[in-house]
Amino acid sequence: MAKKKTEPARTSYLKNIHTPADLRALPDEAIPALCREIRTVLVETVTKNGGHLASNLGAVELSVAMHRVFDCPRDHIIFDVGHQSYVHKMLTGRYERFSTLRRGGGISGFTKRSESEYDCFGAGHSSTSLSAALGFAQADRMAGSDAYTVAVVGDGAFTGGMIHEALNNVSRDLRLIILLNENEMSISKNIGRFATHMARLRRKSGYFKTKQTTSRVIKKIPLVGKALFCAVRDVKKAFKNAMYGSNYFEDIGLYYLGPVDGNDYEAVEALLTEAKKLGESVVIHLKTRKGCGYEPAETDPGYYHGMAPAGRVQGENFSHRLGSILVKLGEEEDRICAITASMSEGTGVECFREAYPDRFYDVGIAEEHALTFAAGLAANGYKPVTAIYSSFMQRGYDQIIHDIALQNLPVLMCIDRAGLNRADGATHHGMFDVSFLSSIPNVTVYTPASFAVLELAVRKALAEGKPAAIRYPNAGECARVKETFYPNGAPEAVGVRASYTPEDEVKAVIVVHGAMASEALSARDLLSEQGVRVGVLLAEYVRPYGKLADELLPLLPAGVPVVLAEEEIRAGGFGMMLSDALRRHPDFDGRELSVVAVEDNFVVQERDEPIRRSAEVDAEAIAKRIFDLLHI
Repeated sequence: MAKKKTEPARTSYLKNIHTPADLRALPDEAIPALCREIRTVLVETVTKNGGHLASNLGAVELSVAMHRVFDCPRDHIIFDVGHQSYVHKMLTGRYERFSTLRRGGGISGFTKRSESEYDCFGAGHSSTSLSAALGFAQADRMAGSDAYTVAVVGDGAFTGGMIHEALNNVSRDLRLIILLNENEMSISKNIGRFATHMARLRRKSGYFKTKQTTSRVIKKIPLVGKALFCAVRDVKKAFKNAMYGSNYFEDIGLYYLGPVDGNDYEAVEALLTEAKKLGESVVIHLKTRKGCGYEPAETDPGYYHGMAPAGRVQGENFSHRLGSILVKLGEEEDRICAITASMSEGTGVECFREAYPDRFYDVGIAEEHALTFAAGLAANGYKPVTAIYSSFMQRGYDQIIHDIALQNLPVLMCIDRAGLNRADGATHHGMFDVSFLSSIPNVTVYTPASFAVLELAVRKALAEGKPAAIRYPNAGECARVKETFYPNGAPEAVGVRASYTPEDEVKAVIVVHGAMASEALSARDLLSEQGVRVGVLLAEYVRPYGKLADELLPLLPAGVPVVLAEEEIRAGGFGMMLSDALRRHPDFDGRELSVVAVEDNFVVQERDEPIRRSAEVDAEAIAKRIFDLLHI
């Protein structure tokens, strides 16, 4: 008799979990095997698709424990950033689709409300969780609901101001549990053996029962009960503080439990269970190991934090080149400083830290502070360079206006990950910076499409001593763009490059900036196949638009229509602003101007296709617009 095929052991539990109720139905002895299965799937999927591996490996036990103790979606679990939610997704009906993680039309790499009712609040940026959780908890209180809200907050988020703003508004009478997941930097000081013993004691159910019983008995003593309870509580707190110091969370009036090993499932579940019984705002402090259960990630959690998809060659990109340029310029000018917001590796400026540690500042997840700090340095004679992702730079909008531009201070803002970014989804598209910078006086915006022009822009911005921004993609140089626009090597100045000569008879012109040059050249090919010859103009800066219009108009053949193409939001963006500048120019001849840009949406990929195609700003969209303009 042939042997019956069985499911591999590694998915014997996980494949049968479709809701948290299925998870709660498992016997306790099955949990260790389930955690091993989850880690296997995490490693297999993330090393293939890319994403956040080390942090999710460290969050396995706490994710399982939360869904065993709480009743979601009635109870609410809110993950800070959302990049540690992979296990949560597997346990809430998305295991069968988990192989589509971070692919177009697949599972998001962050929490997303439209994806599942279990993702009660969407995320992608840090330090938002507690403010949102506080909103949920207050709403439940006002509605008379006894539901719980759990905010899962990594220790890095505490470098962001929003967390502390939210803590300032937390009241004791909420069913709010703040789960502090410490997995990298040490928030708490070394508290010694006494505190460790107390932490062990405080996570035992007997401790809580004894404490609650004692409190009730003391409070019931006639006349002096409440006063005596307060006196005992104060003496206990004074004794504890004298032995191992006060606690930040308790000092602001919150009940604090921990720290405990966040990778010890039984300890985590016990602590969550007891916190739930308290029925008030509680902080639970867990210490987890990034990469737990996968030796390569445990050894090098930084490398396995944010992984690229398998097979993608990681060559030099604009971020790396920026770091190299700053190191070189830092030797020439000792007033140059580099600032980043917890992204020294991602923005390429880690090499500046190594070369000039006294002039490097990583301020944590605090973009607003980074920009005003840079303004202070600039006002006192230094030349600060901030390197921040586009989707995070928008957090500092007021600081750019009020602290930098209004005072005309020489801060150079290097805007990384500009444009559409495929895998991380809508929360990480850099498609708003051109629009919001275009409306701010005094700011010059450079858009280099080559490393040579990047260096020219950095040097020019630092030399001019005015507010400036340089935006560039999460990519390297495009060989075809270099061949077309820089056939003779590096240019001498930042300006406008043409793919054609005045003698060429072109029927239309495409004007682009930055990384969109490659799409414009592909559109030119598509049109050429149909016998339509077009030219491409590459702008290496976009603001000031009046100056750009001055440079562009002499390069435009008389009367031909112009398509201004970009991968940013249309409203207030490059195309709209440049069209306005051209139309108001005294030499404008009334030719037809048309804009191809991201329309009024956040570009959510519904299919597994190139991101610019999803946004309808790719070569085909540009070519179609020109066909329409020429009535072909």
